[in-house]
Amino acid sequence: MKLTFKQIKYHRNGVSGAPFHVILFRDECEGDMLGIVFEEKHHVAVFNLERLSLFDIGFGSNSWRGDHYEPHLRNAIRTLEAREMPNG
Repeated sequence: MKLTFKQIKYHRNGVSGAPFHVILFRDECEGDMLGIVFEEKHHVAVFNLERLSLFDIGFGSNSWRGDHYEPHLRNAIRTLEAREMPNG
């Protein structure tokens, strides 16, 4: 799986909602994608951006195996967080 990460942003989700990361990335085979990654393991949603722009949110037409993407997305989050940590 060849992924290129474009943006990663953290959302705290209000006062009592579960926080999550939003990730814009490119999958070489599937195109531009949007990932939603919650802190809890196995809580990942992935959508194709072109299909979203056509208002396609249907299961089976714009649903992707979060378990296939999860390790790559979580690694990208860890890499970004490590870069942003102050030294010392």
